[in-house]
Parts: sequence; C-alpha cells; structure tokens
Amino acid sequence: MSRIRSVATATSTAAAHSAATAARTLAGLDRRAFLTATGAVSVAAGVGYALGPGSGEAAAGPAADPAVIARTPVVGGRGRPVSVPQLPYERGTTLLTVATARGGSGYRRLGDGPAWDRVVRGDLAAAKPGRAGRRTALGSFVQFTDLHLVDVQHPLRYEYLRAQTASSWRPQEALSVPGAIALVERVNALRGGPATGAPLNCVVTTGDNTDNNSRNELEWFMKVMSGGRITPNSGDPRHYEGVQDSGLKLYWHPDSALRDADKKLGFPRLHGFLEAAIREVNSPGLGLPWYSTVGNHDALPGGCWAPGDPYFQEFAVGGRKLMNLDAGRGGAMWDAVKKGRDPKGDLFKALLKSEARHMRSVTPDESRAPFTPAEYLKAHLDPAHKGQGPVGHGYTEANLAERTQYYTFRISDDVLGVSLDTTDPGGHYEGSVGTAQLRWLERTLAANEKKADGAAHVIVFSHHTSKTMRNLRPVPGAPHEKRHGGPELVSVLARHRSVLAWVNGHSHKNDITPHHTAKGSFWEVSTASHIDFPQLARVVEVVDNHDGTVSLFTTLIESSAPHRTDFADLSQTGLAALYRELSFNAPGAKPTLGGDPGDRNTELVLRKR
Repeated sequence: MSRIRSVATATSTAAAHSAATAARTLAGLDRRAFLTATGAVSVAAGVGYALGPGSGEAAAGPAADPAVIARTPVVGGRGRPVSVPQLPYERGTTLLTVATARGGSGYRRLGDGPAWDRVVRGDLAAAKPGRAGRRTALGSFVQFTDLHLVDVQHPLRYEYLRAQTASSWRPQEALSVPGAIALVERVNALRGGPATGAPLNCVVTTGDNTDNNSRNELEWFMKVMSGGRITPNSGDPRHYEGVQDSGLKLYWHPDSALRDADKKLGFPRLHGFLEAAIREVNSPGLGLPWYSTVGNHDALPGGCWAPGDPYFQEFAVGGRKLMNLDAGRGGAMWDAVKKGRDPKGDLFKALLKSEARHMRSVTPDESRAPFTPAEYLKAHLDPAHKGQGPVGHGYTEANLAERTQYYTFRISDDVLGVSLDTTDPGGHYEGSVGTAQLRWLERTLAANEKKADGAAHVIVFSHHTSKTMRNLRPVPGAPHEKRHGGPELVSVLARHRSVLAWVNGHSHKNDITPHHTAKGSFWEVSTASHIDFPQLARVVEVVDNHDGTVSLFTTLIESSAPHRTDFADLSQTGLAALYRELSFNAPGAKPTLGGDPGDRNTELVLRKR
C-alpha cells in the first residue's frame, strides 16, 4: 500500500504542460508578468505538492522542464545558474541571499551577499530528467543544531583557555538567546518547504542545545523553543559579573574604553551592550511541533567531563570564578581533554584548586547547578514547555523509567524519525553508542521494514557525526557493555533499505557525505552550528521522484535578524544581528565552516530500495 501523497494525475500533467508552455514564452516578460505566470502554474498544480516552487533541476532537452521556471540549480557544482525572480517559498533562505562581509580589513561589517545555488548531487544515483513534474512531497523538517545557549557568567566556564581553543570564549556568546529566538522567528515566517512548497512538518534539534549543562540554560532552551520570557542572566540580578567587565585585556570589553585584545582588531565600543545582553527577551516559540536530541554539552559539564562530581556541582553554584591564567598554564590540561585522557576532570579540578587565590568573587546562584539526564527528560515532559507539542518533544515516561534518551517519532505519514543518544556518560566530547542502543536501533529498523502496509522512509538523528564517534571506552555503570563507533553505525544504517539519511551536528560545519557499501547507501548530512559563523539551520524535504529514486532537498536558512547591524540598536532584533556579525569577526573563527557548495543547498538523489 503506497504511503505517498496522492495528487490527481490529470492535474499534474496539465500543470506540467502549462509550465513548459510558459517557459517557452517568458523571454519577453517583465518581472511581474513572470511571477503572474508562475503563480498560475503553482495553483494549478495543487499548491506545489506535485510541482513545487523552487524544486529545480537543469533542463534536459529542447523542451524546458517545468522546474526551470522556478530555479535552475548548479548541477554537480558546475554550470551557469539562471537568474530568476524571487519565489515565495525561497524567501528567508540562502537561495536568495547570504550574510557576507563588506570590503575592508580588521573588524568587518556584514551586508547582503550573493545566494548559494542549489547543487544536484548524483553520487549515489543519477538524477533523471523530468522528475520535477512527477515528484510528490513525503515529509519535511527543519534541523537546529549546536545552539549552545550559554550562561556566560557561569563559574565552570574556562574562558581563560582562549589561547588554547577559540571555543572556550567567543565575543558573541552573551547574545546566544536573542540569536536563537531570531532563528525561531525565521522558521515561523517560512511559508512552506523552499523546494516543494509543501507545509513543514516539524523542527528537530541535534544536540548541544545548552553549553554548560546548567539548569538555567535548559530553562532558556525550553522557552526559546516553546515560547516565553527569558532573562539570560545569572548571579546578581542587577548587573553583569562575567569576563567582559573584568578589566582583563584578554576579553572584549564593549562598554569600556579599555584597549583590549579585540578592540585592537577593530571591535567596537558599544555603550550599554552588557546591560542589554542580560535584559529580558521574549520568544514566540516555534509554530511547529519540535523534537529534541541530546549532545555532549547537554550531558556533561564543560561538554567533556563526567557528570555527578560533587566538586563541580558545588563550584557551579558557588561564589568564585577563575577569569585569568598565567601564560603557559592550562595547555597540558586542554591537551588531555582533546585526547580523552581526563574524562573525570581531575586535571581541571587540580587547576581550579591551585588557582583558588586568583579567583574573583561572583554572586552564588543555584540555577547554575548541572542538570541530570532525568532532569533533562523532565524538562521536556513538563506540560509548561509543550509549545506546539508533542509533550516530551519525543521523550516519554518510558525514557525516564528506563534511563534512556533515544526514541522514534513520526515526521510524517511517510517518514519515520529516529533520535539517538551518542553522548558518553563517562566523560568525553566525542561519541559512541552502547550495545543496548545499537540493538534497539537494529530492531526498530527491521520492524519498520516488515510492516504490511509498507515501510516508512527513515531519517536518523544524532549529535555526533560518523567521524566524531571514536570514543569506544566502556562507561561507568556498564563496564561490560561494548561501545560502538561511527563506522559500525554506518554499516548498520546501510544494511536497511528504508534509511535515507543520517542528520547530525557537533562539528559546527556543513558537510554532506555519501555512504555507499555493498549492502546499501544513504546520505550523511552534517550542519553548521548556530553559535559560530555562518550561524545556520537546515530545511530538509523528502520527495518521491516516481522514477525509482528519492530526493532530499537541503536548504540552509539564517535567522530573521538583518544582515546589516546598527551599533546604536540594542533591541532584541539588533542584538540578534550583532550576534551574527560578532561571530564572523571572532578571533580564531574558521572560514571553512560554511562548507563547499555541495554541502549547502542541495538535491541529494538516491535509489529507492
């Protein structure tokens, strides 16, 4: 029994014929006439479910393909894209414009830049001509990943390791909450899938929703996603107590005349910035159902140390914070973290204890306490955070009882989502899965493919990528359970014909990888974070081409904040715009995180199995 949305064949044929006729006569039309013609085609095709605006492919013969009217993409990263007018389902996406630095050196301002064209990738199956006129939409979702909502005043933060790793402190971090709210606003403004025009089904996060594994960050995350008022402050309710007013030149001091390291690079002085950064903001909440996946920063203090240590718990809520470290100190500790040699944080604790007399006083705050896996689940199950649902956002009371954080959910009637927990409860920023979870995954995929009414297509979600699942050490509490890494998970997914894609984050970089084995093939889609530039989320649309292939359209979106900033605008929207621009200029920022054209806006083709 087919699970595909039905659209009248006669209507699709008529629409395709009308589109082809229109394409042959558009040469002399102006912009308004063009939009009128294409709008008529969209309505005739049933609001884009069968012939969706923007679902482009290159023309394949003398007669123009219907999709040429919408947009002709770059095929395989080569060719000359056709410049066409804006279509309503592309508004707010990188198919139209991308934040780009304007000329100059030093601190650079952002503005509207050229679009990223769609690339058709046939690594796993050839893209067949005429598919745009046949295809039907099966389901779609928006991926949020690595939001890193951060309490920048938290005592356990290790900003003083900035020389060792740029991720220890970023100039934009105080604005993570208004930045994430602007991303929610962008999704709410989308009129449909950019490729098909079909309604979006849901939003799925792929972990590192929080940064310090603290309760206040978890509360902020739930309200950003489901709606509510948020005061992104901790400690003293009257003023900021973090490194940006410390007088230390290691950090950007926006409100001060101090000639700090960042101002020497051109960073501006913005009077009132810190007061605005801790001011109450309001999130409308997503207008779609949303589902959650856990990441290492959600599960572990600092994103890398084993949870439950009494010293870390006490230090997190206490009144002392280390803000500076003598040159040469900390390098050995961070090297041990990178190599996984300090999973319990013993070297970190030793460092903090040795620097006790150099710490500064801050206001104690119980809301900074680390949250447990059970508390993470309970926050999602709290009806106060339901938003557009579902209650639990994928997690259920069974997860709470069984102490698990993996589950399945329906993206649509035709597409099944599987959310995995790849974090290491023993302490490590890299990932893996235990045998129990891997066997559960195999049973889940096998059961789906045995259904009498036909298997649903499957999208698997996790935080870690196949390349960052290399931590295979046994975890505390289950010393005899084997851990399984990326290559083994790739092998399992490839064996199941229903799996179309594995969607993840963690690397903070756009990267799309085809996996082909003797048993089968699927796409791995890794998406850039929303804390480091270019600060993106990704729309994924699944379509049946009715020619033996399925396509996944991936379209990157930015937040709703304007590309151009105004240093005098410290409103919620102005702060969201600054969040992006500061991230572009952050010292140590990696210009490669946006990926190559084939990792951005794509059509990923694969065979139906």
